[in-house]
Amino acid sequence: MEEKKRLQELAGLFLKLGIIGFGGPAAHIAMMREEVVEKRKWLSEQSFLDLIGATNLIPGPNSTEMAIHIGHERAGWKGLLVSGVCFIFPAVVLTAGFAWLYKEYGQLPEIQPFVYGIKPAIIAIILMAVFPLAKKSFKTIELGLIGLVTLTLSLLHYNEIAIMFGAGIFVLLKAMLQKKQTLSLVPIFLISFSKSTILAVSNWNLFLIFFKIGAILYGSGYVLFAFLDAELVAKGLLSRSTLIDAIAVGQFTPGPVFSSVTFIGYQIKGWSGALVATLAIFIPSFLFVALLNPLVKKMRNSKLFSGFLDAVNVASVTIIIAICFQMGKDSITDWRTILIAVVSLLSLYFYRKLNSAFIVIGGALLGYGLTLFAV
Repeated sequence: MEEKKRLQELAGLFLKLGIIGFGGPAAHIAMMREEVVEKRKWLSEQSFLDLIGATNLIPGPNSTEMAIHIGHERAGWKGLLVSGVCFIFPAVVLTAGFAWLYKEYGQLPEIQPFVYGIKPAIIAIILMAVFPLAKKSFKTIELGLIGLVTLTLSLLHYNEIAIMFGAGIFVLLKAMLQKKQTLSLVPIFLISFSKSTILAVSNWNLFLIFFKIGAILYGSGYVLFAFLDAELVAKGLLSRSTLIDAIAVGQFTPGPVFSSVTFIGYQIKGWSGALVATLAIFIPSFLFVALLNPLVKKMRNSKLFSGFLDAVNVASVTIIIAICFQMGKDSITDWRTILIAVVSLLSLYFYRKLNSAFIVIGGALLGYGLTLFAV
């Protein structure tokens, strides 16, 4: 009876957070802390901080993994499933609805002025999100040099996933050579450091693409879009314009930004693609939390692993900058889009706590209003 009550409490809490959770992972985690530490006393402050550390040591969406961790702490593996599914569900349903509307009406002239204004607003949102990440990531001169190399490679259109792991493995090997250690773990993913090739589209291919991304993605939710650019846009499965629109949907729907893949899966392969993409991107998070939690303390105390993560984080930031450059070339093409981008940047700079959903809506309205003026 106690277990059933705990599962019901978890379901109610994370459905609520999934519905009202605007503002990205940092906002989601702050809401979770208020609910489970301050209001409900389910966890101590230290335990909650330990879970935050755990989410930063394993790949996947941080706020979703926090929900899964809290569920596991509260009610074991059943709580893990209930919390994760309930937190994800509202965003996925809303995103699927937007995906259908976009497919049916997104290309009509009366919708295009709104989409036209959203794109530069999204670029502004990403750039403002990258700024604090960059300040935190570029800790040393060595990491700064790694950032320059990875930015150059990304602008030359090399595979983003290979760039990120190449940076991490470089630092890992360098540290091991300095300490004359041998590598005790074989890398799980062997990624070719080459330019991307075109793939055929099938649900199985979609599953593999999104499962791989979910299993190896470190960093903020915005890193997801760099990965998607490499795996989908560069391989001809998705246009960059549609990717930007998917980012917009992720911004003005609550819950995890990763629900954007539901939108993308639908654009590529309809309802089956939406389902496959959603399952594939989130399954690794459930597996990692369930299987790797006992190893968290060892990983956290490892200097080698810490250096690897530092390099991956630097590479992820530079890749986002390179992707923003490409998006800007496609989307910021005249005085209207320049104005929308500048207004969005200034709004985010002077009003740091402003929800990004308002920037998206403002960009859409500005885009519509400015298209009424003649050139």
